[in-house]
Amino acid sequence: MLVAAAVCPCPPLLVPEVAAGAAPELDAVRDACAEALGVLAAARPDLLIVVGPADLPGRGPHPEGATGTFKGFGVDLGVRLGRDRGPVADDSLPPSLSVGAWLLARAEWAGVPVEGLGVGEPLETGRCTSAGRDLAAGADRVALLVMGDGSACRTLKAPGYLDERAEGFDAAAARALSTADTGALIALDASLAYELKAAGRAPWQVLAGAAQGAGLAGRLLYEDAPYGVGYLVATWS
Repeated sequence: MLVAAAVCPCPPLLVPEVAAGAAPELDAVRDACAEALGVLAAARPDLLIVVGPADLPGRGPHPEGATGTFKGFGVDLGVRLGRDRGPVADDSLPPSLSVGAWLLARAEWAGVPVEGLGVGEPLETGRCTSAGRDLAAGADRVALLVMGDGSACRTLKAPGYLDERAEGFDAAAARALSTADTGALIALDASLAYELKAAGRAPWQVLAGAAQGAGLAGRLLYEDAPYGVGYLVATWS
């Protein structure tokens, strides 16, 4: 069953080498993510699963030891998901899971198996929640690291330009995450999320499926929109 979850944004800019001179601008997000991972460690899970949005090549399960790279973002930096388990498909992790792997390495995560799941943005809500229930049944004590951004339409300079609906969407997601409200996460409108370029919708709904009946309490650690993109950090425990 699910014993804890951490929700973190997944921009490659979280990696200082990628952000370069702009790295200090996201220090507060990195600190919040580190605190969230501390909650995961304190829960003493038997299995940690990193869940994040993925384009078609990166969708589906990724085994422990899978690797990723930030070469596509101009930095020759590689990451590994958990421990080295021998030969795997090189650099198969999608960017969101690569950021998750980087966060885990930064936190010196060790001793607990780590797996990954890349989720397609179009995945319908029912399939998201079903996938979450399957993940929660994967071990006696499962923890999730859920990677995903809110809307990308919060300002004129945002990747998706300004959309007046974006702030309300992000606020609803923040409320749901802060209170571990699985019903409110499930109720997020998938079509609206797509229009607002909210990459976290499907992973958050996977979390909702995994957490149903687990009796977890939520806490919001960070909420802001740097660069016009909604970034949320939360813990469920």
